Amino acid sequence: MARFIFITGGVVSSLGKGLTAAALGALLQARGFSVRMRKLDPYLNVDPGTMSPFEHGEVFVTDDGAETDLDLGHYERFTGVAARNTDSISSGRIYSTVLEKERRGDYLGKTIQVIPHVTNEIKDFISIGEDEVDFMLCEIGGTVGDIEALPFFEAIRQFSQDKPRGECIFMHLTLLPFLAASGELKTKPTQHSVKELRSIGIAPDVLVCRSEHPIPDKEREKIGLFCNVRTDSVIAAYDMKSIYEAPLKFHEQGLDQAVLDAFGISPAPAPNLSVWEDVADRINNTDGEVKVAIVGKYTQLEDAYKSIKEALTHGGMHNRVKVKVEWVDAELFDKEDAAPYLEGYHAILVPGGFGERGTEGKIKAAQFARERNVPYLGICLGMQMAVIESARNLAGITDAGSEEFDHEAGKKRFEPVVYHLKEWVQGNHKVKRKAGDDKGGTMRLGAYNATLAEGSKVAEVYGTTAIEERHRHRYEVDIKYREELEKKGLIFSGMSPDGKLPEIVEVKDHPWFIGVQYHPELKSKPFDPHPLFADFVKAAIDNSRLV
Repeated sequence: MARFIFITGGVVSSLGKGLTAAALGALLQARGFSVRMRKLDPYLNVDPGTMSPFEHGEVFVTDDGAETDLDLGHYERFTGVAARNTDSISSGRIYSTVLEKERRGDYLGKTIQVIPHVTNEIKDFISIGEDEVDFMLCEIGGTVGDIEALPFFEAIRQFSQDKPRGECIFMHLTLLPFLAASGELKTKPTQHSVKELRSIGIAPDVLVCRSEHPIPDKEREKIGLFCNVRTDSVIAAYDMKSIYEAPLKFHEQGLDQAVLDAFGISPAPAPNLSVWEDVADRINNTDGEVKVAIVGKYTQLEDAYKSIKEALTHGGMHNRVKVKVEWVDAELFDKEDAAPYLEGYHAILVPGGFGERGTEGKIKAAQFARERNVPYLGICLGMQMAVIESARNLAGITDAGSEEFDHEAGKKRFEPVVYHLKEWVQGNHKVKRKAGDDKGGTMRLGAYNATLAEGSKVAEVYGTTAIEERHRHRYEVDIKYREELEKKGLIFSGMSPDGKLPEIVEVKDHPWFIGVQYHPELKSKPFDPHPLFADFVKAAIDNSRLV
C-alpha cells in the first residue's frame, strides 16, 4: 500500500508547488522507491482542454488521451513516470461525476451534499492505484483559503483520518518575503498560512519556505516553534539557475530526509543522485549557444509553450549547448516581410495553436526557413502551416488554406489542404466526429502509432520506422494533395499505420525541415531528450557555424 504525501500552498500562488512535488518524487526514486504523482485542481472546468493558454498555460496530454494541467509535465519530466487520466482531477470533473450519479439514481434519493458525496468522490479518486507504488504524491492546486479548494482540503483531511496512522503526511509551501527597509525576512505570512490550514484540521509535517534570501537558523527555529513543525522539517526553497537543479538543491536542504523522517522510515536508503548530477553538469557546463525563434501567437505567456521550451533545453543539454529561446509574435509579420524578424536565428520552431489569428505569419516563417535553409520544426499547426506554404509557393495552389479558417469565418475562402478530421482509428475501433460537436475532449487525443518511410530524415533521427507519439488536434492534412506536393519536394515521410493520416512531412534536399502532426515535446525529459529536439538543436548548431 502506498504512503500519501499531500502538497498544499499558501500566502501566494505560483510559488512552485508542482516543481517541488516533482523534485521530491525524483528524490524518492533516487532512494529506490516507486512513485506516482497527482494533481487536484479546484477550478470548475472539467479539464483545461477548452481553456485559453493565456488563462492556464499549455495543456499537457497523456498517452491515454487526458487533457491535464501543465504540472503533470513537470511530474513526467522529473520522474519519467508516464501520467494517466487518473492523475488529474478538477472540481468540475468531480461535480460532473457526482451529478451524473445523482441523475442515474445511484444515491437512492438521498440529499446530495459536499460532505460526504463530493468529498467521497475526491477520496475515491485519490485511492486509485494505491497498491501500485510506494509513495503517492498529491498536489492541491491554488492556495489555502481559496473557497473553491475547501472540498479538496476537507477530503484530504478525512482521507488521512481514514488511513492508519503514519500513512499520510502534509507538506505546505509558503513564502518568506524580504523587507528591504528593515533588512529582514518576515515569517508572519507563513504563520498565518499555517494557522489557516490548521483551522480546517490539517497540520503540516513539512514546511517548504520559498525565499530569495538565506533563512537564518533563528528564523527557522521561530517558524518551527510557531507553526508546530520540527526545525529540521523547515526546508528552504531558493531561486535556481535552472529548474533541473531542484532535486540536488532540495536534497542539500534535507527535503527527502524530512519526508522520510515524518513517515518514520529509518534507516532510509541512501540516494543515488548520479542522474541529476549529470543533468546539472550538462546545464552548467556548455560549449556554446544557439538562438531559436519560437514563432507563435501566445508569446505573452511563456507557460503556453512550457513543454516546448523545456524540450529545447533538453536538446541543448544533449548537445552541451545553451539554447537561447526568443519568442516571436507571428502577427508582427502577417502582412509584412518575415526576414527582418527572423534573420539571425539559428533555427525556427512553429508550435501548435488554434484559430486563424497569426497563421499568415507562421506560413511566412515556414517559407523563410525553407528558402533560407534554416532548420525548421513545425509542431501540429506548425506542420499544417508548412504544408499550406508549400502548396501555395511550390505546387501553385495559391488559395491553399485550412477548413478551420473557413469555419471560423463562416464562408469558403480557401482551397482546404487541411480539413476537419471526421473519423480515425483508435485501437480496435473507429472514432467519428462532427464539426458541431462539443469542443472538450473531442480532438484526436493521446498516443497513436506512426510508420516512417525508409531512408527518410525522420527515420534517421528516430533510428526506427515505427514510433508512438501523443496527439492533440482536430484538423488534418489532406492526403489528396500528397502526390502533387511530393513532386515539388515536400515528402510525406510519416503516416498512420493505415496510410490515411499524414503524421510527418519533410522538405527534400533541405538541411533540416520537419513538420509533425503530434507533440513530441510532451515526451522529452532532461535525462532522456526527445530525438527530434536533440537533432533539431544539433542542426541549429551546424547552422550557427554557417551564419
